[in-house]
Amino acid sequence: MTSPIYTHSVPVFKQMLTALKAILAQADAHAAAKSIEPDALLQARLSPDMFPLVKQVQIAADFARGISARLASAEVPAHEGKEKSFADLDALLAQTLAFLDSVNASQFEGSETREIVLRPGTPKEKKLSGQAYLANYGLPQFFFHVTTAYAILRHNGLAIGKRDYMGAY
Repeated sequence: MTSPIYTHSVPVFKQMLTALKAILAQADAHAAAKSIEPDALLQARLSPDMFPLVKQVQIAADFARGISARLASAEVPAHEGKEKSFADLDALLAQTLAFLDSVNASQFEGSETREIVLRPGTPKEKKLSGQAYLANYGLPQFFFHVTTAYAILRHNGLAIGKRDYMGAY
């Protein structure tokens, strides 16, 4: 039987990141069609104190990789966060999806009780079971950044809706 932790993480990340990849392609085409400088969208924010689109996408990809790696007892892939264009973000999401394809469902066996340590050795260190890590921390963080990326583009005139956000399921 496949671990429910795997079922509720990797396939969900793949669905949402594939949808985000398609939305970003639409945003790139929208910018070209409307003669909008791509940076106007890539650096757009919902509020001055929030991260711009490019950072929202980077963080969503980071969470998908990090959560999956920690729950699978694999090394978290390093990422520099130097994306500056739609093409860079597309490559980042392609790399993240390839990593997600590389983790095996069997690696998640027993992960619901596996101890996950966030920010080890710092004053903000927090220890969670794999179940709590995924349900109460990882998924909410991931969805926040995917949703914010969607909202930034929607707010800036991209004609997308819930079907675009959800992708194929």
